[in-house]
Amino acid sequence: MTTASTMNHQDVLRVTLEIKRREHRDLDEAIHALHETGRVDALTLQRLKRQKLALKDEIIRIEDELTPDIIA
Repeated sequence: MTTASTMNHQDVLRVTLEIKRREHRDLDEAIHALHETGRVDALTLQRLKRQKLALKDEIIRIEDELTPDIIA
């Protein structure tokens, strides 16, 4: 693996993408846990779902940047 000083833009995006995916999974688990406990605070649930959606948007943006446009 390359060191931090020699990482190019693509490497940074890949690392960032993995972090965002992990955060997205963690939020999904937190939302699921709230439902399982039966003590669902609507405001907290809404906030977590918004964060999850924002992360999904960031993931898609990064994936688009990493995937080259191929014109067939």
